[in-house]
Amino acid sequence: MSPSLRRRVLAMVAVLVVCVGGSVAYLWRVDGDRREQAAAAPPVATASTTTMDGPRIVFRSTLLGTGYGEVAVVPLTEPRGPRALTGAQCERVYASDDRTLCLAADRGVVTTYSATVLGPGLEPVRELPLTGSASRARLSADGTLAATTAFVNGHGYSSSSFVTETLVTRLDGESYGNLEDFTLVHEGEVVKPVDRNIWGVTFASDDDTFYVTVAWGGRTWLARGSLSTRRLATIRDDAECPSLSPDGETVVYKKRQDRPPGQWRLAAYTISTGAETLLAETRSVDDQVEWLDDRTVLYGLARSGSESAISDIWAVPADGTGRPRLLVEGGWSPAVVR
Repeated sequence: MSPSLRRRVLAMVAVLVVCVGGSVAYLWRVDGDRREQAAAAPPVATASTTTMDGPRIVFRSTLLGTGYGEVAVVPLTEPRGPRALTGAQCERVYASDDRTLCLAADRGVVTTYSATVLGPGLEPVRELPLTGSASRARLSADGTLAATTAFVNGHGYSSSSFVTETLVTRLDGESYGNLEDFTLVHEGEVVKPVDRNIWGVTFASDDDTFYVTVAWGGRTWLARGSLSTRRLATIRDDAECPSLSPDGETVVYKKRQDRPPGQWRLAAYTISTGAETLLAETRSVDDQVEWLDDRTVLYGLARSGSESAISDIWAVPADGTGRPRLLVEGGWSPAVVR
């Protein structure tokens, strides 16, 4: 190795050492700040894990202190009551009657990601691929289908050129793979935009039909998909992160309208008529809503300022009436098990 090449290699190594050292120091500082906040936080009211039986809301606990980041459960009849903490650490969670889908990150100098299907006792029963940070997670109502969306290459919604990967798997059998490989139909014609992104699946009760976001060319579309035919067809523009009501009649999604990037408004779309109604929540919601029942949706909103690490779960009617109400303090990524 020549002297000049040796100097360049040594200089590169020095830069890497500084970068890695800075990253480790940052992670330790953030972790230390979180530990201090947790130590100063009031005790979290907890309940027995028997709360996991019966109608319930499953979510990620974001109250500082005991159980931060854990999957938690409250009875559907007492959402503001004590929560049962499960010990499972997830960044996104969704649940059916006997299965829970947990998207997690092991953060360190090199962050790794995982998608795990948990059984009735929260024991791991299947690992699914997850190539980046958690974005969206869904199970079908009967727990036979799972959908995961991850940001790849470190991108997020804050980037104007983010990249997602959305995979659908039948948990007792085959994987349908990446939805970008499905045939895409727009205005009656098959299209193949090279910049398409797909995210935010919601399943219908027939375990074949689903709704999803498809984006290309700087626009987003609500699309209806079929697993059996491997096709997607766009329905309406300016729609993201759809969620189908239990009765299969209404899809609620977020839409940008003329708001600045990173700001959205919730809207409801009636499938039979094509009518769209803005919901009474006027704050920006960056979430895939969940249905409390056929008339009400739930969603997470982060607090501001020094409490930005905490989010809460809010509820609002899906017909545009009423007003938002706080349902679960210190929660995120809700799933309703009826």
